[in-house]
Amino acid sequence: MKVMKFGGRSLGSPEKMKQVLSIITSNNDPVVVVLSALGGTSQNLREVADSLQNNRISFTKKIVKKIENYYRDFINGVLQNNELKSKTLADMDEHFSFLNFLTKLSYSDALCKDILSQGELISTLLLSACLSEANLNHKVLPALDFMQADKLGEPLIGNIKVKLTQMMKAYPETKLFITQGSLCRNARGEVDNLSVGGSDYTASAIAAAMGASICEIWTDIPTVHNNDPTFVHDTKPVENLTFDEAAELAYFGEKVLHPASVWPARHYNIPVRLLNTQQPDSLGTLIQNLAETTGPKVIAARDKITVVNIKSSRMLMAFGFLEKIVSVFEQFHTSIDMVTTSEIAVSVTIDNTEHIEEIAKNLENYGVVSVEENQTLITIVGNQLIKSPQVMTQVFDAVAGIPLKMASYGASLHNISLLISDLNKEEALTKLHKALF
Repeated sequence: MKVMKFGGRSLGSPEKMKQVLSIITSNNDPVVVVLSALGGTSQNLREVADSLQNNRISFTKKIVKKIENYYRDFINGVLQNNELKSKTLADMDEHFSFLNFLTKLSYSDALCKDILSQGELISTLLLSACLSEANLNHKVLPALDFMQADKLGEPLIGNIKVKLTQMMKAYPETKLFITQGSLCRNARGEVDNLSVGGSDYTASAIAAAMGASICEIWTDIPTVHNNDPTFVHDTKPVENLTFDEAAELAYFGEKVLHPASVWPARHYNIPVRLLNTQQPDSLGTLIQNLAETTGPKVIAARDKITVVNIKSSRMLMAFGFLEKIVSVFEQFHTSIDMVTTSEIAVSVTIDNTEHIEEIAKNLENYGVVSVEENQTLITIVGNQLIKSPQVMTQVFDAVAGIPLKMASYGASLHNISLLISDLNKEEALTKLHKALF
């Protein structure tokens, strides 16, 4: 058995849904298909919840009507059979009747989650109708009947396995199942969403619970390349990554996967393959525990980085100096990416500047503070880089002449990071690509 997850942008038009249908039907294995809400729907439903919270009832109803009209047009565009079309429209009306009913209630977090859940419920309704029109035997398995999360919002893999196995056994002739991504029951039995990664998390949890041969994550964006094709012209797809390497890329700017969303697959040793619905014949990128090669694989860049420098001769060799610095960022819920230290100074990088003025003011209690904006963090990711001294030589030779603000090497086995001005980004990416690939 395999698990196939399709993101909202891959389902965002009748033409795209037909492409997804083609991908699913070309598969010969037993499969569980996990669907996100259609592209744009979650944002619209969030707008419904926000306007309801602000007691803008008439505006809320207008948004619901706009979403309903969109889906009516969608059904007319994706289905040909008039009888099936009428049935699907009637089924969809039940969801919008429910949404309109919710607009009459007082806002609460639980109500918000009920509103947001309608996106995934409608997407599975639509795909099921498409499969029915193609005369394909399938069954929709409601995620709320088997997806359970604990008090921390983490999926309960054992419980999911028991419930999902029982549900699938009721349909011994069926090899194709559809369910909703992200939706679950929380520890109190309420409708909720998985904590991170949404539908990716659902797919990973199902794959782990059922011992799937693979978990496929389908999107409509190109899979991982060894550099940013916007700036470097001769990039190549990356065929293999480890979970560690994928986590580093996600953290340092590459749109791969949220690391937490695939921990079930990683823990249960289920490979994950990233695939593109616009290039269904491509091999994509395989992510697994086993590293097939060593050395650099990907160069990624993250923009809009800010450096905060704190210099204080008074705190020379002072015990607890670094702890006090970090506590200021913690106070304002701002994560630190990189840290460099000397006897009298600390420099850190952040990408969230919402509270930069308050942070700088508080840090002035410990020394002279300066802030540098418009920086770019470039990261070279690969397996066991720390054990390849020649890579460091290649990296620093490549960027010779480009002013470096900071460098990080050794904190992870799998990345080398350089901080430069964003003005030097394209030059650095091009030179590193030539040197490493």
